[in-house]
Amino acid sequence: MTRTTLGRQLAVLSLLCMTLAVSGSAPARAQGRNHAARGTLWKARYNGPGSSSDGATALRVSPDGGSVFVTGYSYDPNTSYDYATVAYDAASGTRRWVARYNGPGNSNDFATALAVSPDGGSVFVTGYSFDPNSSFDYATVAYDAASGTRRWVARYNGPGNGDDVAYGLAVSPSGAAVFVTGYSSGSSTSLDYATVAYDAAGGPRRWVARYNGPGNDDDRAFAVAVSPGGATVLVSGDSSSSSTSLDYATVAYEAAGGTRRWAARYNGPGNGDDGAFALGVTPDGLSLATEYSGSGTSFDYATVAYEVASGTQRWVARYNGPGNVDDVATAVGADPDGATVFVTGYSSGSNTSLDYATVAYDAAGGTQRWVARYNGPGNGDDGAYALGVGRQGRTVFVTGSSSGSKTTFDYATVAYDAASGTQRGVARIGPGSATALGISPEGTALFVTGSVGTPISDYGTVAYSLIP
Repeated sequence: MTRTTLGRQLAVLSLLCMTLAVSGSAPARAQGRNHAARGTLWKARYNGPGSSSDGATALRVSPDGGSVFVTGYSYDPNTSYDYATVAYDAASGTRRWVARYNGPGNSNDFATALAVSPDGGSVFVTGYSFDPNSSFDYATVAYDAASGTRRWVARYNGPGNGDDVAYGLAVSPSGAAVFVTGYSSGSSTSLDYATVAYDAAGGPRRWVARYNGPGNDDDRAFAVAVSPGGATVLVSGDSSSSSTSLDYATVAYEAAGGTRRWAARYNGPGNGDDGAFALGVTPDGLSLATEYSGSGTSFDYATVAYEVASGTQRWVARYNGPGNVDDVATAVGADPDGATVFVTGYSSGSNTSLDYATVAYDAAGGTQRWVARYNGPGNGDDGAYALGVGRQGRTVFVTGSSSGSKTTFDYATVAYDAASGTQRGVARIGPGSATALGISPEGTALFVTGSVGTPISDYGTVAYSLIP
């Protein structure tokens, strides 16, 4: 594993060879009990028409808890890689529909993010899609959630007519707008952040906002979030500086018209590369950006909290693992009342290569509450790539890729007590590499997806029954 690129590559192109003992879309029941879950509700596998490499990158649960939606990339011998979005019945795992998107280039199209409208009626998917006239473009697709019928497609080609890659997607609390961000070729500015707002009902573009950092070089946004009231859109990533290499750059826009409200930059103590890959917003309006930051201890987790209204930095919290080398955060979240912030990723151990490392902070001041590390049975590399908090805020779940004793990598999903960091249980299925998770609204089921299969990979989605 490498430092900053690993989480991003797995989020987009998880091409590890893995397997899961299920077939088709039929649900499979399994025994097994631990403190995190009562057992496995079902397992579902999706193999695209090419019977080649397929990898899931994102998962969401419908607001009513009845459906689970998964998207990613799937090979077709006639069209190369396409977006492939799959809907499952949340209770049984029965496949409800599959929708594929092949762009105008009849070539590679990779979905990176997915969201569901607040009313549960629409599913939105974004990513990057090849066009022979403009290389890769953002491509955002809306589907009817019940049937998978495509409602609209919107593409964005930046002014540089080069590569434009969307990584993040969010829907306004009202459901009226869809926001997409990523990085986009500029006419004279290399890569810039490019955030696009669309009308959710029909797909017309509302506005485009671009951000070119002070270094006039590469600026890449990876995450987008909307404030609880829906008035502000926030994006974050890594941005070139004239004197400090790459910095975190978090930018806030007025949601209605795209006017920039503020831009805040963070340069770590090492004055080297710093970049944010994950972004969250607490219920009381605190924006959180995290990934990696250089220092005298190589790369550390660095989580920065900003006031959504003003961009004022409230606190910075850094985590350096026991290996004193590379520590890279990949996901951030908060409990329902916004009192505690949770960050996870992968971190060098003193004798254990890379481990999951999950850290809890006090949201008010950034004080570290606890750290929990997970080293898989293979004593090799373990990396967490997704995090979720239970409905009542009592349990934190993380999942990712973990070395097995007899397998290269397994899905490994770990549950922690949110107050203390005590490990409540671990669920492993392998070989496999998980990239995303979701929790049912009522808090009784946990869903995990990623890539499975050897020597080729399929989507593999697992549902666990949680202890209430």
